[in-house]
Amino acid sequence: MSNASTLTDLLQQERPALLRLAHRILGTEGAAEDVIQSMWFKARGVDEAQTIANPRAYLYRLATNLATDYGRERTRRARLLADHYLWGPEEAVSAEEQAMAQDELRRVLDAVGHLPELTRSIFRLHRLQGLTQSEVARRQGVSVTTVENHVRGALQRLAWIRQGR
Repeated sequence: MSNASTLTDLLQQERPALLRLAHRILGTEGAAEDVIQSMWFKARGVDEAQTIANPRAYLYRLATNLATDYGRERTRRARLLADHYLWGPEEAVSAEEQAMAQDELRRVLDAVGHLPELTRSIFRLHRLQGLTQSEVARRQGVSVTTVENHVRGALQRLAWIRQGR
């Protein structure tokens, strides 16, 4: 049986317990459901060449990681939203500045999409999801130095793109 089939079958069996685990980490039913749905997509995309010695442990680790990432992202968004509402009228951004910022953001996100897969994954985990370099290294199975090099390379490329090159 393939990894994807094994994991999705086991996910169906373990769904109530995995849902409880995600709910304990996140505190809401809706967020826990989102994590379970993300798990299904991840399970379907597992590399068949990868050997999974303990599929049940793999699923529980995946649930914990996804719930933790989801919680961090939710916290980051809440912080950004709070910052937005704390700005005073004198700090308001003009329509032209907004358009320029949106254009720059589009170019940067496009550039992130063209980074090599490992670099893109490391950059997203560290800079966008807020994981420490050692957490990223552990999750990706690489050294902290490798993470540092990939983050530095990504930042250099994005700075180059931001300057309009």
